[in-house]
Amino acid sequence: MKVVDIREDGAVRTVTLNRPEKRNALSGEMLDLLEAAFRREPPQDERVTVIRSTGPVFCAGLDLRERAATLDRPGASSIEGTLEAIEHYPLPVLGVVQGDAIAGGNELALHCDLVVASTTARFGMSLAQIGLAPTWFLAKKLLEVCGPVAAREVLLLGDPLPAERMHALGVISFLAAPEDLEVEATRIIQRLAHNAPLSLRAMKALLVREMAFRDEIGHEDVDALIETARRSNDAKEGIAARLEKRLPEFTGR
Repeated sequence: MKVVDIREDGAVRTVTLNRPEKRNALSGEMLDLLEAAFRREPPQDERVTVIRSTGPVFCAGLDLRERAATLDRPGASSIEGTLEAIEHYPLPVLGVVQGDAIAGGNELALHCDLVVASTTARFGMSLAQIGLAPTWFLAKKLLEVCGPVAAREVLLLGDPLPAERMHALGVISFLAAPEDLEVEATRIIQRLAHNAPLSLRAMKALLVREMAFRDEIGHEDVDALIETARRSNDAKEGIAARLEKRLPEFTGR
């Protein structure tokens, strides 16, 4: 299998992250492959695309070694283009989350239309713990699905929340015991595959468009704060500490 494996089977297309030795951390190559997979027009018989991964971890976020090498370069991470493609894909996207979905992995799951998760999975945004901040695009998705109170907890503390909590908050759609995850995922996939394709397209477009109002809010000053954090010494220290498995020493610079 490639680092992103794509299988088509009639009404169902499965996109699998396949980098388990790196906890499915998203490399630049993986982001490019994912974006390309969701920029194309679905074939006539497709009804649903499933995003899943191999190994015990769904996705640990962006590859930190690659991220560390780009902190001094202006511009947002290419993950935004990938997530935007998933969000705007004309047909439903189901995320099957068997393990931890952290930072970019959390965003990947939440940009799916529906998520079924194992009770052993955790979801979180650990950016504050390594000196970074989410972009406007990434934060608006958290607000959309979590609401302002839960979004504050997820972002400001940075600690992962168990799947049960995320389900209770209405952030993820379905919950299953680890041994029942595949059965539950299959049930949802089959249900989506039997729905009317023109209705699915119309509803997907409707839901995406009605939540697009936040794009019109001015946020240049916020972007500047995010960029300052991204290019700070604290960000370099935070990423280095995470890779070296030690506590960071932040200075606010």
